[in-house]
Amino acid sequence: MERSNDAAVLCGIVAGKPVFSHAGREGAYDRFPLTVRRLSGAEDTVNVIAPEALLRGLEVSGQPRLRVTGEVRSFNNRSGGGPKLVITVLARELAFTDGGFENDVRLTGAVCRAPTLRRTPMGRRICDLMLAVNRRCGRSDYLPCIVWGAQAESAARFPVGTAVRIRGRLQSRAYIKCLEDGSEERVAFEISAAEIAAVQQENEAAPR
Repeated sequence: MERSNDAAVLCGIVAGKPVFSHAGREGAYDRFPLTVRRLSGAEDTVNVIAPEALLRGLEVSGQPRLRVTGEVRSFNNRSGGGPKLVITVLARELAFTDGGFENDVRLTGAVCRAPTLRRTPMGRRICDLMLAVNRRCGRSDYLPCIVWGAQAESAARFPVGTAVRIRGRLQSRAYIKCLEDGSEERVAFEISAAEIAAVQQENEAAPR
């Protein structure tokens, strides 16, 4: 797998008009949903954040598939409503295309929570990982990852602090959240790993 700290390429159908997200040092940012179809026919709808300057001049709604090149981002939701950890894709490049659906995420980071090995109701082995991925600015994104099958058992043995490289897809998953006054349907986002491997950290001495 190629060395890349955080790289995401998505190609899908725009599922809604861009709306204002926030203002940063480099200007205003908008948010819009992008729906990507899997080979199985299931669909993942993820939120894309893009600079307004990048969107300017693009008629997003009603166009062919949009290809988004960027990075996976996370931030803590302190509003009190919705999921505590919000996962988005920060767009660096946008282009319309006639190509097929694409969902390719490559991460290099450190295991920051003890892995959890479990089985699905259908009996498949699955390991939950939380990966801390460093940005160039010194901050980190905390990204939930899942690993399947034989790779899940290997991943479950990674100690906290292990540097790993993952290649997979960013997927959405609906679930029911139980609240004091009832329940509500929410959507969680996670990276489903197709490949995972421990890597040597840069500050470690190479073996002789």
